[in-house]
Amino acid sequence: MDKRARQGIVCAAVLATALGAAGCKDTTIGAGKDPGTPGQSGPATTGAPVVSDGHAVSPLANPDGTKPGLAAITTATDRARARALIVQVTTKGRGPKTGYSRDQFGYAWMDSVPDVPFGHNGCDTRDDLIKRDGQDLGYRKGSNCVVTSMTLNDPYTGRVIHWIKAKATTVQIDHVMPLSYDWQMGAAQWSKTKREEIANDPLNLIPVDGPSNGAKSDSGPATWLPPNKQIRCSYVVRVAQVSLKYHLPVTSADKQAMLAQCAG
Repeated sequence: MDKRARQGIVCAAVLATALGAAGCKDTTIGAGKDPGTPGQSGPATTGAPVVSDGHAVSPLANPDGTKPGLAAITTATDRARARALIVQVTTKGRGPKTGYSRDQFGYAWMDSVPDVPFGHNGCDTRDDLIKRDGQDLGYRKGSNCVVTSMTLNDPYTGRVIHWIKAKATTVQIDHVMPLSYDWQMGAAQWSKTKREEIANDPLNLIPVDGPSNGAKSDSGPATWLPPNKQIRCSYVVRVAQVSLKYHLPVTSADKQAMLAQCAG
């Protein structure tokens, strides 16, 4: 028997004993791509293998977004709660993007927004979110705000990212309901203050794998979902929470996609 065959037998035996499985799963970076989601090519980040993130909290237990992460919703009871929440979301057609710019929602990561968690704490919004979701935090000398290194259990890919500020874009802060989407669904008629709130509200913000965030762009759930299937129900629940808080509708196609992620 050659070396490769012997290794295969050992692998199968170990997993069969520990997990009741009959084969070995590839957990290296790039494995587990889901080509079935429109516009999605799978994770493009680097990091450690897939892990269970005990740090993360279910969105059902985190209605204001102040707790870390985006833990999976797995039980039938919680999925029913998730669907009941999504059912409350209103729908309308997506309006024009005319007049939209990022500046309409204030300058990036402002700390001066009233009535949002973490506001007026002396740290900008990006650092607040990195501190909320990151672990093993390293700070700039003399600062208790500016994070220069961390470990992130990325919910969108299910992988660990070892991040340093010198390569800042490997982790990006995702607006769960993208700002241009918000603009098209009604935020164009809001006050500047309300737009600044949704842009800096931790309920609408998650640090994630940069390439995945880039692939999402301003898509709704009908055209983009996280590569990590395990947290898709949690992701659309967070969309629903933001939608309901800000009385901001989604398209009919997006609502149907949201309900489908929490079915069963």
